[in-house]
Amino acid sequence: MTENGGGPADLARSAGGLAHNARVWNYWLGGEDYYLVDREVGDRVTSMYPSIGEVARADRAFLGRAVRYLAGQAGIRQFLDIGTGLPTVDNTHEVAQRVASESRIVYVDNDPIVLAHARRLLTGSSAGATDYVDADAHDPDTILRAAARTLDLDRPVAVMMLGILNFILDTAEAGAIVDRLLDAMPPGSHLVVTHPTLELGGEANAEAMRFWNDNATPPIVARGKEDLARFFAGLDILEPGIVSCARWRPDPGGPAGAEEVAQYGVVGRKP
Repeated sequence: MTENGGGPADLARSAGGLAHNARVWNYWLGGEDYYLVDREVGDRVTSMYPSIGEVARADRAFLGRAVRYLAGQAGIRQFLDIGTGLPTVDNTHEVAQRVASESRIVYVDNDPIVLAHARRLLTGSSAGATDYVDADAHDPDTILRAAARTLDLDRPVAVMMLGILNFILDTAEAGAIVDRLLDAMPPGSHLVVTHPTLELGGEANAEAMRFWNDNATPPIVARGKEDLARFFAGLDILEPGIVSCARWRPDPGGPAGAEEVAQYGVVGRKP
């Protein structure tokens, strides 16, 4: 765990000592890129909502399965990963380029801690490409302009928005951002979303979310299945639909009956 020294630690102190989602998420995933305040807030949230660690791990596993499907069966070769978070095991470019080495990936985040670690994302196969864009999810036009340096937006793109729309508190604004991004994408593009919910047994998370919003940044909101469906209006939602991310196309030979977590996972295709 990093708590002292220069670089990212200085950035954490400059943020006013608040826990930050990217670092707390890294802590829940068993990583080392977090600070004492992140561990303390992460432990407090866990005491209120003991399954949060399972949610984080299920979300990460969903990313791997979704990207393998997209790069494999769906034939996608371009990925726009918005809300990247801190690098960990099996990042989007690693999964995609194992399937198709020519895959091109653009990561987007506006957290200076993530930016400090971005060099770990800018590796990959010589046949493909990876890039990192410092931009806010609230500003899709900037994201699209920057992504076009690496991606051909006339060819299908997988827009990855895992655990990011929950930080856009106004649902109408979140929907407008999704629409703007997809309007710029050609037919055959895909949208991939995970999102926390108080459904699927997540009611106990309400108190933990209130604590988070008082003690960490950025603030978060849960949404229900109907909200998620609105984000996918006009898309063909792939089977098995809007489900717990742990139950979206579980790997053959994996544990039978994956335990449901209170995090939706959904993939849709632009017709």
